[in-house]
Amino acid sequence: MRTSSKIFLDTHVVGFAARLLNLLVIPLGKVLRLDHSLSHPFRTIAVCKYKGMGSIIQATPLINTLRAQYPDARIVFVTSAENVQILKHIPGIDEVVSVNDRSFSTLLFSILPFLRRLIGLRIDVYLDLEVYSNFSTLVSVLSMARNRMGFYLNSKHYRLGNYTHMMYYNTRSAISDTYLQFARMLNCADVKPRLTLLDTGIRTLEYGGEHIDLASARYIVVNPNASDLRIERRWPAEKYRELIRWLMTAYPDHRIMLIGSGGEKAYVQEVLEPLQAPPEQVFSLAGSTRIPELIAVIKHASLFITNDSGPMHISFATQTPVIALFGPCSPSQYGVNENCYPIYENLYCSPCVHEFVQPPCGGNNLCMKMIAEDKVKLYVKRILETRENPVSTPAEILFKVGPVTVGRLDRTQARLPAAPEP
Repeated sequence: MRTSSKIFLDTHVVGFAARLLNLLVIPLGKVLRLDHSLSHPFRTIAVCKYKGMGSIIQATPLINTLRAQYPDARIVFVTSAENVQILKHIPGIDEVVSVNDRSFSTLLFSILPFLRRLIGLRIDVYLDLEVYSNFSTLVSVLSMARNRMGFYLNSKHYRLGNYTHMMYYNTRSAISDTYLQFARMLNCADVKPRLTLLDTGIRTLEYGGEHIDLASARYIVVNPNASDLRIERRWPAEKYRELIRWLMTAYPDHRIMLIGSGGEKAYVQEVLEPLQAPPEQVFSLAGSTRIPELIAVIKHASLFITNDSGPMHISFATQTPVIALFGPCSPSQYGVNENCYPIYENLYCSPCVHEFVQPPCGGNNLCMKMIAEDKVKLYVKRILETRENPVSTPAEILFKVGPVTVGRLDRTQARLPAAPEP
């Protein structure tokens, strides 16, 4: 099912059902007078995130913290079927319960077994990490969980009945720390802040009949993609071509691997074909790697260059140096990592993702188009040629953040380190 169709259904159909349910939940709660205190021992804890592989990886500190605090509890992750593979590489999860939303028909067929399993788990605490989804709110109530914790937004004030505990969603906070606030609400004392993925054990990659030793090969990974959740996160294809041409000349001892999903294969090929690059030096892995291979390829890379995307968050967990290009999203929320070197022009209208379903630019993403190739090249040179201090100190990478008022909207300004001199 296309993302636009999901948004339409969530807004106009599921949203009505969630509001109607809220009218029933509030008086029912007063009649039953259930104990919603968070001091009881928890046998089953559910963490829910349907969309965004990167957001799921950013939830690993929350999962690790819950596991440390409640070693005997059953931790369940509630998600869409498309995320099951990445969740196999996240430690601390006992069970994944998924709904198949690839199409409207698969959603209808899978929703009842999905809800039956959630109810059967007798969930003590349900942590909903979705921010805007009406579907997620509805499911959290239908799960029959005793305690339901979700984010509060003024535009979603009806949730005050559907959830038993709510937390303000702070767009100025790094997203992993936002998720960790749920652990703090559950009185978790030993916070585990590091992003984690299980080692896949993969050390070689087969391409074109050749077995590439990833651990010893010298290569740069490039990801020109961004999912259709916010396709405006793409840096223009022609800018990627210019960058790759320069990489071929400046670092001939490095191979350049382009990555992408099966659905992104055609676009990656569109980026690659005009280059007419030697296939032994520049090639596409789009559509040919499963999640384990993708993790391994990113883990062993000398450098990863990417738009704000799911694979970017894989590089955070594998501690791979990454140059991340930001526009519609703020790096102070999604790019805070000791191995991340973000580039962000901080336009007046950016970040816009938390205010608009459709961006105000109508797809003319100047926030990405204004990122200069030369700035990216300077970062590449410093990372590959000056390993000890690639661009700036860790203290500078963990952004100095302050509020900026744009009309009636509070924005976040990330004062990023200036590009290094040539």
